[in-house]
Amino acid sequence: MESMKLLKTLMSIKRLCVKYEIRVLKEYKKNYKKLTLKEKDLVDEIVYRLSNNETLERKYKDHKLKGEFKELRECHVKPDLLLIYQKQDDKLILTCINIGSHSELF
Repeated sequence: MESMKLLKTLMSIKRLCVKYEIRVLKEYKKNYKKLTLKEKDLVDEIVYRLSNNETLERKYKDHKLKGEFKELRECHVKPDLLLIYQKQDDKLILTCINIGSHSELF
């Protein structure tokens, strides 16, 4: 049931005029299901903005990761709710890698 809601949400986002194709990994789907409705709405808004190549507000602390994760980016949906994603500008693909607290992800 919950995975159907996620799928419907993603399909709704995809139907909107977006520049990037949105892909999600299994871990992201699993952890997205655990979020509250309010958190899901906020995440969906951020994913929509990212898929349109918009710059996020400073409060989201969007930045590149370092070391072995240097190909990925992270933004703070809330102070301890992080979204890890990858943007492939050459292919116009936005991949949602994972979402969760800092301690869950690192």
